[in-house]
Amino acid sequence: MSTTPARALPDRSVADAAAAAHDLSALHLYAVLVEAGSFTRAADRLGCTKGHVSKQLAALERSLGMQLLHRSTRRLAPTAAGSALLPLARRLTAVDDEVRQVLDGLRDDIAGTVRVSVPVSLGETCFDDIVVGFCRQYPRVHIALDLSNGIRDLVADGIDFALRSGSEPAPDLIARPLYSMEEYACASPAYLAAAGTPLAPADLAAHACLQNLHFGEEASAGEWEFHRGAELWRVPVRGPLACNHYSLLKKAAIAGAGIARLPGYLIDDELADGRLLRLLPDYESRRLPIFLVYAPQRTLPQRTRVLIDYVREWFAGKAQRCAARRAALAVNLTDPGGS
Repeated sequence: MSTTPARALPDRSVADAAAAAHDLSALHLYAVLVEAGSFTRAADRLGCTKGHVSKQLAALERSLGMQLLHRSTRRLAPTAAGSALLPLARRLTAVDDEVRQVLDGLRDDIAGTVRVSVPVSLGETCFDDIVVGFCRQYPRVHIALDLSNGIRDLVADGIDFALRSGSEPAPDLIARPLYSMEEYACASPAYLAAAGTPLAPADLAAHACLQNLHFGEEASAGEWEFHRGAELWRVPVRGPLACNHYSLLKKAAIAGAGIARLPGYLIDDELADGRLLRLLPDYESRRLPIFLVYAPQRTLPQRTRVLIDYVREWFAGKAQRCAARRAALAVNLTDPGGS
């Protein structure tokens, strides 16, 4: 039986295949560029230079024979042709992401960069321990940590997940409850020795109170709420300092500048060693939920999934440790002699 040798692909077919592959890659770049909103952010997400993004877009527009983006110093906006092409480019990007995630799952090693955005004080207090512990288990994963009290756009800024405190996250994000943050009124022994100890919320009006601007403007920061059962107290407060940084408020309280209202996770050590004393223990202050949020997508990369699982387990352990420590502290307060 005779066999016909396989013929080499004609040069033209090779060129067409190469051009098609290039166009698919450029369409992926185009979708990322539109989502990012700038050449700089797109280059950061794609791991290349801004010049490369610009050249690839120009080459795609020449190949298609039409302009895809209106460019200005302030923003990028798709043309009519660009808007028509964008859904297809996004589908190709989703397929590309899914292929990469499937391949990630087949590998024995977990590697790559995970970008995380966390409020400043939460990152300062908790994420050193989280990063050290996680990287021991997954040394090939690189964590790019953004500490910011602002609300970052996860998609535009290329953030894989974020921690958010306060009200419910935006409905277009997937949110996982992480931790319940309770604030405590506290002060240093030196301040209380000089100014006296408030026994009821109304007494705070006569004290120097250190105000947190993170959750609102100065007017709202100047009113503290407490409740006990069905009773609610709103107390106007004033003092020498108002700022949007918990760690600075803590340092000021330890130095004796006044009474601060601080989250429990930030002052557990100071309450345990006596540098700060909790005030008004029979009254509850506000509780703020902390959520872990990420943008919807078909499948999270494995490196992102394992870090999310690690963060959730760490905070579950944190809640248990804090509850045990506060229970022990309450016993010591009610029975200081250990009788």
